[in-house]
Amino acid sequence: MRVRDLMTSPVQVIAHDAPVESAAELMTTHAVTALPVLDADGRLIGMVSDSDLLWHRVPAEPHGDPRRHPDAVPPARRPGVVVEVMSEYPITTAPRTDVADVAQLMLDHDVRSLPVLDDGRLVGIISRRDILKAMVRDDRTLAADVQLRLDDYAGRPGLWTADVVSGVATVHGRIANKQQQAVVTVLARTVPGVATVLLEPETEVVA
Repeated sequence: MRVRDLMTSPVQVIAHDAPVESAAELMTTHAVTALPVLDADGRLIGMVSDSDLLWHRVPAEPHGDPRRHPDAVPPARRPGVVVEVMSEYPITTAPRTDVADVAQLMLDHDVRSLPVLDDGRLVGIISRRDILKAMVRDDRTLAADVQLRLDDYAGRPGLWTADVVSGVATVHGRIANKQQQAVVTVLARTVPGVATVLLEPETEVVA
C-alpha cells in the first residue's frame, strides 16, 4: 500500500503570514491537527500543529499558584502570524512511498501527519489516523473493494473473483498474459488494507 492510496488531496494549507487565529479556525473547521505552511511562492516551508498554536497561548487560572504557572502573566507580545509558531524543515514523504515506512517515520519523529511532495510540489497529506483507518477494515470489506476494481477492469463481473483473509488477497480466474497479470495484481494491491496479493496457483498465464 502506497501513500497515494491513503493521503488526503487536495490538502488544507495556510499561508506563512496568516494570523494564528486563522490557522486555528481552519483546523477546527476541517478537523485536522496540522497544516502545511506555504510561502508567497506556494512552496512548503513548515508545518503548524495544534500544539504549536496552544503553546503559551492558554492563560492559567489567575488565582492559581504563580510558581506552578509561570506563564500566567501574559507575555508582552504573543505570536501573531503562523511563521512565528510553525515548525521549520518538516519531515515529508512521497506518493509512491510504502505506508509501512511512513508509519515508522511518524513514530521515529513523533509527528502525527506528513505532507506529501511530488517533485517538490505539495500534493497531499497523510496522517496516523489515515493509516489506522485503512488497517481496521475487515476482510469482507477489502474483498468487495478488490472485486469492484477487478470487475471494472474486466468490463463485466465474474471474470476474476477475489477473497481476502487477514489482509491477504487471493485472485481466482484465468489470466491471459503477463501484462494482465501485472494489472490484476496492482489493482488488488492498491486497495487500502490489502497487504499482499496472491494468484491462485492453478491460474493459467499465457505468455
